Amino acid sequence: MANPRPHRGATLNSQSARFNLPQAEEDDDWRDARTLIDGAPPPVRTTVTVEHPRTIISRNQSPDVPFDRSINAYRGCEHGCIYCFARPSHAYHDLSPGLDFETKLFAKPDAAALLRAELGKPGYACAPIAMGTNTDPYQPIEREWRITRSLIEVLAECDHPLVITTKSDRVVRDLDLLGPMAAKGLVAVAMSVTSLDPRVAMTLEPRATTPERRLAAVRTLSDAGVPTYVNMAPVIPAITDSEVETIVARAAAAGALGVSYIPVRLPWEVAPLFRAWLDEHYPDRAGKVMAIVQSLRGGKDNDPRFGMRMKGQGPWAELLRSRFRIARGKAGFPDRRRSLDLRCDLFRKPAGAQGELF
Repeated sequence: MANPRPHRGATLNSQSARFNLPQAEEDDDWRDARTLIDGAPPPVRTTVTVEHPRTIISRNQSPDVPFDRSINAYRGCEHGCIYCFARPSHAYHDLSPGLDFETKLFAKPDAAALLRAELGKPGYACAPIAMGTNTDPYQPIEREWRITRSLIEVLAECDHPLVITTKSDRVVRDLDLLGPMAAKGLVAVAMSVTSLDPRVAMTLEPRATTPERRLAAVRTLSDAGVPTYVNMAPVIPAITDSEVETIVARAAAAGALGVSYIPVRLPWEVAPLFRAWLDEHYPDRAGKVMAIVQSLRGGKDNDPRFGMRMKGQGPWAELLRSRFRIARGKAGFPDRRRSLDLRCDLFRKPAGAQGELF
């Protein structure tokens, strides 16, 4: 694979290995929609710093997620979703969970070589790897850096199962890899669709692909035989919950195999950022939104307990579950998300793995 490149027009400071990038490139329809509603957006300067980790597979023991390992090709995310639970992780680099998380990014160009070495270790036991658990693997800088693609190339070579979560139609670019993997039962994609309202979506997720393009990607992936799901995550009370039935129906029409949801989570520094966002964009209902959020989270902004953080509690959580159950039934989906059942028995270790890093 060729060396990854910074964004078009970027400059490199060789001492810091930091790339200064122009304003994040957005899809034309998204930029035009924002301009029509709010006028031209202010410029956003983005930097990407090269990071050289020692390993690339992260492990977890959470009972709330159906996988025990994941890969993140990047730290930080250009999409700028105000609700992103990963924002506090930027504090590891003494950076803010606010604008720094969106504009001071880290890329891991050694990721594919690290993955090849880890998969080749004698004790490695195959199980599905998740991408998109902390930052989006198809955020705009993937267009140039192509680290996610290089990782998928290794997994495809080894017949290793993979689950991708994204809110970008850029995933379709890699259909030449994902299609053959899907034919072997090795891959599934979850597309995040939070709102179909352009005004809501552009403030929630200012530099993510438009929801309509995400649904179009669901159709393209499904038509190509890639098992694809839609995840309404998060559902924000009094702002996006009115769209539950519409999003479920649109997901079915796009060929998705299932649809799921997660009520909004506000861990650590995300809560004050979210409150400020409410005050700016929804001052008329900010108090109502937070009152419902706290009713979901046992009177707090967040409830981190396993078994509760993905579901919430109380009457509003029960009502949301009922609405999704009814909407799924009307759309022809099973009441519960189907098991992915990705194959692990086809895995074979990569050739020459031990020498890749040297």
